[in-house]
Amino acid sequence: MLGKKRKLGKKINDLKVGDTFTASSTIEDRELLMYLGLTDDANPLYIQHDYASGTPFKRPVVPTVMVFGMISSMVSMHLPGPGSHITRQQLSYPKPVHHYSEVRIRLEVKSVRKEEHVVDLEVVGYDEEGDVVVEGKLAVQPPFEPKSMNASSLENFY
Repeated sequence: MLGKKRKLGKKINDLKVGDTFTASSTIEDRELLMYLGLTDDANPLYIQHDYASGTPFKRPVVPTVMVFGMISSMVSMHLPGPGSHITRQQLSYPKPVHHYSEVRIRLEVKSVRKEEHVVDLEVVGYDEEGDVVVEGKLAVQPPFEPKSMNASSLENFY
């Protein structure tokens, strides 16, 4: 990782209103168990079928933070991409995501605030039935243009 040059995502001047990115994902047992192990979260609604069957959800649900994890990954890897940082989130989860459900999430650039170095993204996610499972807004700082190594390393020679 160290020393390996990585491509950065879209810079503020490369982004425009209407840019979109859509991705689908399914949360499998492996991802769910890793999350629960890392966070020490033992909520029976997430893992116990007998408990969940007695609730209005009828079966175990995926923690909402894992749905947000999909969104965060899309921002970090695609729109704007590597080097981006989420500074604000306002999300709602109108319908739970169940284990093994496919979730399709769409990000759309709604505004580009160059003076603040921020883009506002709209987020909408659907399950395989077409129902909304997540919706809201993000404020994201796209990657900053790195300072030239040559410019600073050669300044003693001018």
